[in-house]
Amino acid sequence: MKEYSITVVKTNNPTILKFESNHMLVKRKNYEYKNIDEAKNSPLAQQLFHLPFIKTVYISGNFIGLERYDIVEWQDVKDEVAQQLVEYLNAGEPIVIEEDSDKPIAVTVYAEVTPNPATMKFVASKKIVGSTFEFKNIDEARESPLAMELFQFPFVKEVFIDENYVSISKYEVAEWEDITIELRELIRNFIAEGKEIVNDNAKPVGGAPAPNVTNNEIPEDLDDTSLEIIDILEEYVKPAVASDGGNILFKSYNAESRTVNVILQGACSGCPSSTFTLKNGIETMLKNMMGDKINEVVALNG
Repeated sequence: MKEYSITVVKTNNPTILKFESNHMLVKRKNYEYKNIDEAKNSPLAQQLFHLPFIKTVYISGNFIGLERYDIVEWQDVKDEVAQQLVEYLNAGEPIVIEEDSDKPIAVTVYAEVTPNPATMKFVASKKIVGSTFEFKNIDEARESPLAMELFQFPFVKEVFIDENYVSISKYEVAEWEDITIELRELIRNFIAEGKEIVNDNAKPVGGAPAPNVTNNEIPEDLDDTSLEIIDILEEYVKPAVASDGGNILFKSYNAESRTVNVILQGACSGCPSSTFTLKNGIETMLKNMMGDKINEVVALNG
């Protein structure tokens, strides 16, 4: 059974908060409900409307957007709402009773080159997973039906899945111009048929699933400098790395040597230029933002 966690995310509108799940909530389309009558096909939305401050419920992909009335501030109720959502989802209760479940999902997929010549990024027009997953071989891919199918091709070396894209690394035996269309169509058809991308037992990168309530709960043994480094990586580095089909993880910080260790994944892992480029880019950024707390950044391939 899936274990859900919720991350609370601010939006540009102070009356609206996003509650992001580590699993997909709906596959076929987006849903917006202005009142409990409109929410007849969503038991989750109906329950949320029992909270007197809920004005609008929006469910899409892996998140629930909630608009509040002015009778409360989000700061006073967001943790309680997040806890209720975690309890509801982990109880296995229905989210939305989706219609036309036998019809193909409208989706497009396009191929995009990455800085790593051995890796191609296949981008979908919709979100496909709520967390990040990496599979180095077919044994690791047992919990991902999509990755398992991709590994049936002898030229597929590694598979990396994140939000709305799949990064595939290949062996040199094949050229991209000969295999890109076939891979793109396989991925598009897989999503369109509503097949499960990863199953309930799949572990996201970085280890076990995040703690309940919010992913913002940081392990207690991390010092303030490590927390500051993580914030910088999340805000400034990860979006740029993701655009190239990769991912970066904080591994450790040594206060004595002032050394930061990070792990490169997806298209960044094994890329001839990314280790040098990212290492120096991250190193320069951290030195500029954190001063003499940072001496060196060591980039490791995941």
